Amino acid sequence: MSDVYLNGEFLAADQAKVSVFDRGFLLGDGVYEVIPVYADKCFQLSGHLIRLQASLDGVRMKNPHTQNEWTALIEQLVERCGGGDQSVYLQVTRGVAPRDHVFPQNVEPTAFAMSSPLAPIPEKYKIQGAAAIILEDIRWQNCNIKAITLLPNSLLKQQALEAGALEALLIRDGYLTEGAASNAYVVLDGTIYTAPKDEKVLPGITREVVIEIALKNNMPLLEQAVTEQQLKQADEIWISSSTKEVVPITTLDNEAVGTGKPGGVWKEMDALYQQYKQKGAA
Repeated sequence: MSDVYLNGEFLAADQAKVSVFDRGFLLGDGVYEVIPVYADKCFQLSGHLIRLQASLDGVRMKNPHTQNEWTALIEQLVERCGGGDQSVYLQVTRGVAPRDHVFPQNVEPTAFAMSSPLAPIPEKYKIQGAAAIILEDIRWQNCNIKAITLLPNSLLKQQALEAGALEALLIRDGYLTEGAASNAYVVLDGTIYTAPKDEKVLPGITREVVIEIALKNNMPLLEQAVTEQQLKQADEIWISSSTKEVVPITTLDNEAVGTGKPGGVWKEMDALYQQYKQKGAA
């Protein structure tokens, strides 16, 4: 069984124990990150650690490690788990305290990390695309914080699964925000649209890479929300996340998106993304 990291030490996963009074367990009071690893090398690690700090700041929680300390322990964890392609999960909770809605004082946060094998993106998604459904965005008002309180996201993902879809695309106040577990993109007349970064959208690390690639390669891209009607009329729709990269959505609510096959703009983006990934950009 692979090792995990918990509060300053590495130990076998079945030996890792957390108090039932941990606020992460009792109140969902914590934040997390998921970091892809390709050929032993963390992808966009600095961006993930900067976002972790932003999430901690957003919930007024102390960071238990410096960026250099996180980097060292993640690299050690990856090595202990056999290297190669992995998905590293980090979680920080406010720590152990009597149950109370008010933040406790002078409590040390709980820091946890584990790593799992990272499966390659299913080839069928690249050839056929994936299905999505449209649902109302029922999540909280601070989606820019990567909080562990993911019950609304889980309910939305479960609805997508039961509808035979990979993802739920979320509508709030008539506009597309993102997916239940991904950022979202719409291509209209050759221009890529993705919702601007605000409290309704997670500042995705893969999203930042997509934007960087588009700007460097003269691919028109606007950080601008699209309406539900524009979403339904899209030439192409994509989703992105750290573990799924960039996936084309070719069916929406059982209707074909565009030609019903992965589009040309996505193909260009995917090729450029794979080149970017191979360079191991940190």
